[in-house]
Amino acid sequence: MPDGLKSVLDSAVKSVNFIKARPMQSRLFHVLCDEMGSEHVQLLLHTEVRWLSRGKVLSRLFELHREVQVFLQDKNFPLSDVFDDTVWLSQLAYLSDIFSRLNDLNLGLQGLPINVFDVQDKINTMLKNLKLFEIKVKAGDVSAFPALESFLSENELTLDDGVRDNMVAHLVSLRQQFRQYFPVMTEDNSWMRSPFSMEASGLPKNLTVAEQESLIELSCDETLKPAFRKQSLVDFWIKQHREYPALSDKAVRFLLPFATTYLCEKGFSSLAVIKTKYRSRLNAEPDLRLKLTSIAPDIKGLCSQRQAQPSH
Repeated sequence: MPDGLKSVLDSAVKSVNFIKARPMQSRLFHVLCDEMGSEHVQLLLHTEVRWLSRGKVLSRLFELHREVQVFLQDKNFPLSDVFDDTVWLSQLAYLSDIFSRLNDLNLGLQGLPINVFDVQDKINTMLKNLKLFEIKVKAGDVSAFPALESFLSENELTLDDGVRDNMVAHLVSLRQQFRQYFPVMTEDNSWMRSPFSMEASGLPKNLTVAEQESLIELSCDETLKPAFRKQSLVDFWIKQHREYPALSDKAVRFLLPFATTYLCEKGFSSLAVIKTKYRSRLNAEPDLRLKLTSIAPDIKGLCSQRQAQPSH
C-alpha cells in the first residue's frame, strides 16, 4: 500500500479506536449522532484479527466523518483536522470502497460447496476488475468507487492527481499480491469441470492412456450429462467411482480438500458459543461434531428403536 494511503488508514484507525476504546466517549458520540440526525450512531471497532473488520470500519467512518470531526474537535484530538481535508477524505472514501469489494470477495469464497475451481474463478474475476479499475482511474473515472464518486460530486471536486497516483499504485499492488497468494492454475485438471467437452487431441497429459480412454468414454455418455448439470462436482465424481474408478479417485482427491478457511472459522465460532466461561471444563468435541456435521439425524427413526419404559 502506498505511504499516502497507509497514513490515511492509520489515522482512521486511531480516530475510531480513540472513540470506541472508551465507553464514556462512545456513549457521548452516540448522543452527538442522535442530535445530528445521523443514520448510524456507532462506529465499529477496528481489530486486526477479524477478517472483515477493516472494510466495515472504514465504510462506517466515512459515513459519519462529519460527526466524528465535530466530536474530535470537542475533545481536542490531534487528528481532528484531517476530517476537514478533502484530499484525505477522498483517500478515505477510496479505501472504504476498495475494502468493501475485498470483503465481498472474501464472503464469496466462504461456504461448504466452494471448491478450488470456484475460488479460481472468483479470483480471476477480481484480477480483471482490478485491471479495469486501474484503467478507469488513470482516465479520471471513479464510477467504480461509489463513496468516492459521491463525495467528489457533492463537493464539486475533481480527483486530485496525488490521490489518483496512490489509487493506481494500490490497485497494481493488489493485483501482484493476489497473484502471489493465488498462483495461476494449470489446465491439466480442467477435465474435472468440463468432462463432456474433451477431444482426443486435447486430452490432459497428466492422465495415463487408460485414464484418457475412460475420459473419452465418459465424455460420450449422454445419460450422465443431466446428472452433471444438477449435481456439484464432488457429488458427480463420487458417484462415478463404480464405472470410472481411476478418474473418480483423481477428481475427488483434487476437489475434496476445502479451498478456504470457512470450516475453521465456523468451528471457532461454534466453539465460542458452546464453551462459555460457565462450561469451561466441558469436553466440547462431541458437541462440536454435532454442530459442524452436515448429516441430519433421523430423530423419529432413533426414537422408534428405543423403548421408553421396560414395563411397556
